[in-house]
Amino acid sequence: MWKKLKMIPLAVLVFVCVYPLCFLAAGSLMGKGEIQECLLAVMGDAGGYAHFPWMPRYPTCQSYVEILLDSPEFFVMFWNSVELTAGVLAGQFLFGILAAWGFAKGTFPFRKILFTFYILLMMMPFQVFMLSDYLLLDGLHMLDTHRGIVLLCVFSPFPVFIMYRFFDQVPQALVEAARLDGASQWQVFWHIGLPGGSSGILSALVLSFLEYWSLLEQPMTFLKSKKLWPLSLYLPNIGLEDAQAAFAASVIALIPAVLVFLAGQDYLEKGIMAAAVKE
Repeated sequence: MWKKLKMIPLAVLVFVCVYPLCFLAAGSLMGKGEIQECLLAVMGDAGGYAHFPWMPRYPTCQSYVEILLDSPEFFVMFWNSVELTAGVLAGQFLFGILAAWGFAKGTFPFRKILFTFYILLMMMPFQVFMLSDYLLLDGLHMLDTHRGIVLLCVFSPFPVFIMYRFFDQVPQALVEAARLDGASQWQVFWHIGLPGGSSGILSALVLSFLEYWSLLEQPMTFLKSKKLWPLSLYLPNIGLEDAQAAFAASVIALIPAVLVFLAGQDYLEKGIMAAAVKE
């Protein structure tokens, strides 16, 4: 009986989390007139409160047809998001893994101090580095380019922190034994580090995908050409007259994140647990 009672607050929390998705799915199946009627109070000049039914009165897939067949700019921004996210993940995979392994098993001076300083960067919001990032990209002539956004995100300290936790769990005795047997640094990393830290690498990549697929502040600040905008900037610029398309576009944009989440759920949980462990 007590276990059933404990499920009630959990069920309430699940409902609170799931309701916006139901709201989104229902809106994507509404006709243009119906959705404008529901949102007129908050997005138009009418007073009162917005109301939103669980199910549309007259379901239609018109909004999906318009987005998928009649909205070329949606596909441009969708592939912009794919390009940015893929570039960031590839860069973090190449550089983040090496940095995490070096901090975890390296022997250079002041390693712990440098790692602590590096991790402190995670506490700094984007606004702190916005001006310096702008000047850096301007000096490199990379403003208003995808390469500039990727460059800024590749060296994020968070994935390094996640992978470091897993690399640090690789037994030091095993590393030392491999070195005594004549293995080079690269061989130790390739044959011991990567297999031992594979869960951390996948955790970091899943978390990074969920973050950078919906990246907003950096593109908004450093991308001026609309043709370079990712999908995260396309959705907020849709008004009441296009609200139907916004709901459908949001559902489509949500699908890759949901698929990645479901595929990497176990690794995601491991990454969150690793991030919660104190040094």
